[in-house]
Amino acid sequence: MSATLSIRLDDALERELSLVAKAAHRPKGDIVRDALRRQLALAKFRAVRDEVMPLAEEAGFLTDEDVFKAIS
Repeated sequence: MSATLSIRLDDALERELSLVAKAAHRPKGDIVRDALRRQLALAKFRAVRDEVMPLAEEAGFLTDEDVFKAIS
């Protein structure tokens, strides 16, 4: 099943989307769907990170390097 979503784009954004779609030989809808998927994944990642960070800090994981040291 799919749904239709209508959005308004200002002229500059529509031109940029058209240029990217043309260069990629892909429909504008595909470009927008991919961008939305990435944005939603990023929002989920940030929510999980915000939830886990206090626990990680308690365990002494303050940086990515701390994590890499612990798993390597």
